[in-house]
Amino acid sequence: MWIFGYGSLVWKADFPYTHRLIGYVKGYMRRFWQASEDHRGIPGKPGRVVTILPSPDPEKFWGVAYEIAKEDEAFVIKHLDYREKNGYDKVTVKFFPSCSPLPNDPFDLVLYVGREDNEYFAGAADIESIAQQIVSSVGPSGTNTEYLYKLASAMRLLAPGIHDEHLFALEAALT
Repeated sequence: MWIFGYGSLVWKADFPYTHRLIGYVKGYMRRFWQASEDHRGIPGKPGRVVTILPSPDPEKFWGVAYEIAKEDEAFVIKHLDYREKNGYDKVTVKFFPSCSPLPNDPFDLVLYVGREDNEYFAGAADIESIAQQIVSSVGPSGTNTEYLYKLASAMRLLAPGIHDEHLFALEAALT
């Protein structure tokens, strides 16, 4: 089993895995459109974390794939189902590794998507409004700005030369 990380799982894989690959999926875009009352905000004052949405643009959407050993699958699924409990569903998509024993040989993996019909979907807003919400939010997992900065930094290291316009525009709005 493989899991795809595109938010905090990019830098915080708090579960056992056997392999880690950098790569991409197609047909999605990363957006800070998911409210977080359990990690980067609190009830009544949610933070904003990323979800992915279908994209009309077939561009590559970069992240990290983690291979989970058979004996760890039940534990990891239970752990991630709890961690991603606020409005996320599991979907299976094709993953394209940037390099592996068989470069660019796609395979199926699971990713968690905060769908638009879930109660924590915060939706679109202009960059400045999202930035203001991020700056003023903190939750049990830390500040919302820490989440944004760690994600932006990790994506620059993992996929140099790839420009995630939404992510980097938010980062720039906070500085």
